[in-house]
Amino acid sequence: MIDLKNKVAIITGGTRGIGLEIVRTFYENNAKVILFGSRKETVEKAIETLKKEGKDVDGYYPNLNNYEEIEKVIKEINDKYGHIDILVNNAGISANSKIEDTTSADFTKIMDLNVNAMFNTSKAVVPYMKKNNGGVILNTSSMVSIYGQPSGVGYPASKFAVNGLTKSLARELAPFNIRVNAVAPGIIKTDMVSSLPKEVIEPLIKTIPIGRIGEPKDIANAFLFLASDMASYITGVVLQVDGAARN
Repeated sequence: MIDLKNKVAIITGGTRGIGLEIVRTFYENNAKVILFGSRKETVEKAIETLKKEGKDVDGYYPNLNNYEEIEKVIKEINDKYGHIDILVNNAGISANSKIEDTTSADFTKIMDLNVNAMFNTSKAVVPYMKKNNGGVILNTSSMVSIYGQPSGVGYPASKFAVNGLTKSLARELAPFNIRVNAVAPGIIKTDMVSSLPKEVIEPLIKTIPIGRIGEPKDIANAFLFLASDMASYITGVVLQVDGAARN
């Protein structure tokens, strides 16, 4: 068991799917967890679900594209708990429209949440991590950040940017004992994938050498390892968790 005892962790996009599983996994490994969601009702629903599981977490719903709002919430969390040790930048949206059907506004929306918001939250926690003599920033990338995808150019473009942000911040912040890594999930059994018909799912599985679609827990465990002291010499890495589905 990896122990995150006495660690304070913030997970953005923590109300469902992979993000919610990261919240569960960190809590089960003794971290104090604060989840961020996009709306009050989704945050309250996630907290209620976790409470029924015996998990006590905090939640906020700041606008991740408003730096002043993020800065205020991060300060509030630091004042409440005394330190911030881990930030997981998981909030994001995907896209699959062809370029002719993608507007400039569509592209900007993807970049705003997948890249700009990640910059905002990272920038806001860095001063507290420096003061605390270290910390961990983890970002959700994607297998499409390495291989691209047939349509929906904004999504892989944003994830390529996530990798660049990860690798560059790792070098910048290493002298302050702040590690920065990313996890690049492959095809994962989220609500969206689970709702796909059998005739769509089975061909997908055939493209994965390990022979199955990934579970949210597979991704959460990768984040857990990178957040822990077991990964103390790992920074600037984009960890592919995709069952070797690399094409």
